[in-house]
Amino acid sequence: MQDVKKVQLPLQTVSLVLGFMVWVILSSLMPYIKEDIQLTSSQLAWVTAIPVLVGSLMRIPYGYWTNRHGARKLFMISFLLLLAPVFWVSQADSFADLIVGGVFLGIGGAVFSVGVTSLPKYYPKERHGFVNGIYGIGNLGTAISAFGAPALASSIGWSKTVMLYSAVLVVLAGCNFLLGDRKETPVHTPIMEQIKAVSRNDKLWFLCLFYFLTFGSFVAFTVYLPNFLVSHFDLDKVDAGLRTAGFIALATAMRPIGGWLGDRYNPFKILMLVFLGLTVSAILLSFSPSIALYTVGCLTVALCAGTGNGTIFKLVPLYFTKQAGIANGMISAMGGLGGFFPPLLLTAIYSLTGQYSIGFMALAQIALASFVLVNWMFFQDKLALSARILENTIEAILITDTNGVITSVNPAFTAITGYTPEEAIGRKANLLKSGKQDKSFYDEMWRSLKEKGYWQGEIWNRRKNGEIYLEWLSVTAIKNDADEVKNYAGMFSDIGSKRQAAGI
Repeated sequence: MQDVKKVQLPLQTVSLVLGFMVWVILSSLMPYIKEDIQLTSSQLAWVTAIPVLVGSLMRIPYGYWTNRHGARKLFMISFLLLLAPVFWVSQADSFADLIVGGVFLGIGGAVFSVGVTSLPKYYPKERHGFVNGIYGIGNLGTAISAFGAPALASSIGWSKTVMLYSAVLVVLAGCNFLLGDRKETPVHTPIMEQIKAVSRNDKLWFLCLFYFLTFGSFVAFTVYLPNFLVSHFDLDKVDAGLRTAGFIALATAMRPIGGWLGDRYNPFKILMLVFLGLTVSAILLSFSPSIALYTVGCLTVALCAGTGNGTIFKLVPLYFTKQAGIANGMISAMGGLGGFFPPLLLTAIYSLTGQYSIGFMALAQIALASFVLVNWMFFQDKLALSARILENTIEAILITDTNGVITSVNPAFTAITGYTPEEAIGRKANLLKSGKQDKSFYDEMWRSLKEKGYWQGEIWNRRKNGEIYLEWLSVTAIKNDADEVKNYAGMFSDIGSKRQAAGI
């Protein structure tokens, strides 16, 4: 059983490589296909975009089905189903044939949801980012097709090149049948119940946007570059394929690095750098630079997109433990959709204006907006952590304003004093005053707070039921950036009860 588990990461990663190879057949071979099948610029954009759209939308049910039936069955069945559209595309002689074949080639992109749902079951949470990053190396399948398919097509023709994929599909279907985990833990929660549960979490929609941008950039450039480099810079087809493969290889290599960085450091900080990099590179590309600067801009996109892809899936298991399959499916679907719309948008903009600058500026603006949102999530996460600490600490805590009015208390405060938050908040802290300390005691406390910023010591206070008890109290002055005191935080425990329990 242990040997079966060990083989799942390499098996599923290789399976994803093949899925992505098939997914981008049309875009990789488009410079050859359009020599035999006359296509307008609009038709060309739709032919390359349809597999991306279908594959993206299918990722949602694929994540759910993986939880229900396991990765073994999903990969095996998917590869067998892909045999039909591969044959259909190899025989295509019209725009309609390419569209029909492209619809079913979308299955190749949908299998991405299989591994990101299945593999985390075999590893602890602290390794999920790196594991999903390794699995994401399957993106390399697009590079293999982008470079290898044109090279083969120049020798044997694009139709025979497409047919060669059939043999690899049969081999990988057999590998999954023999080596896949037959006892993968199933999850039987109904799909609509899972969708409702995850859709209420605003983190899902932020992660969807981030992956829409990072993975969408990767897919869009993969689909868009081969034809663009040929038509815009007059490169030959093999050279364009090689450059596209370089883009894909860099983005793919950065994916496990992004996952590892997300495991090791705060993933929000990594994403801040990612979106800043995407903003700058998109601005550079919008100025229609020379081939040298265009290469720098594209490689920066690859670097940032790959890193972001790996880092984002570190965050998914942190927020969605019980609905990981459907959350992975929805987030990865949005990533695929991010690759569907940009090529169509760029084509439409080019048709209207004769340039791509507006499209790249739109990418820069979305990246900048994502940078702002990541910053907001980072500070919200810190606030949530502070709130959890406040809620779960065993010492009683109360926060007051500078006038001594209570603004916040934690559960331990209620346990010790008997006052609920509703009864305490809005009243002054002297509601706990016992009357056992004289004025000089409180004068000394305030003198210490003003001079040192804190005071601590034993003090007698009164519970809601009138009982007087001895507590150890620490009071700290909370200051803003201008060094002005804005709040006082008091932390205390009932040392009288502790001494009685110890027999002192």
